[in-house]
Amino acid sequence: MTGADDDILTAAESWRAEGREVAIATVIETWGSAPRPVGSHLAIDSEGRFLGSVSGGCVEGAVVEEALDVIASGKPKTLEFGVADEAAWKVGLSCGGRIKVYVERVEG
Repeated sequence: MTGADDDILTAAESWRAEGREVAIATVIETWGSAPRPVGSHLAIDSEGRFLGSVSGGCVEGAVVEEALDVIASGKPKTLEFGVADEAAWKVGLSCGGRIKVYVERVEG
């Protein structure tokens, strides 16, 4: 984990201490070329504010939306994003790679 990822997790912890509801999205698997490595984090609060990155483009927006559902329900989700060639730019994975992201609500 990089220093930046440590900062993201520290921020999420601080947000919880402030009383915010928070989810953490973590890249758990990649195939081919991917914009962010395994272990990359995105912290999201219940207002849709976020810090960090798990991919970029439309993928990041989709992860934030799913994280809001996870915060509300308390049920974690595993998301997969992957495209090939001509569809790659449309969904935000211009590299043509695939990623798997685990999203969980932060308790405590």
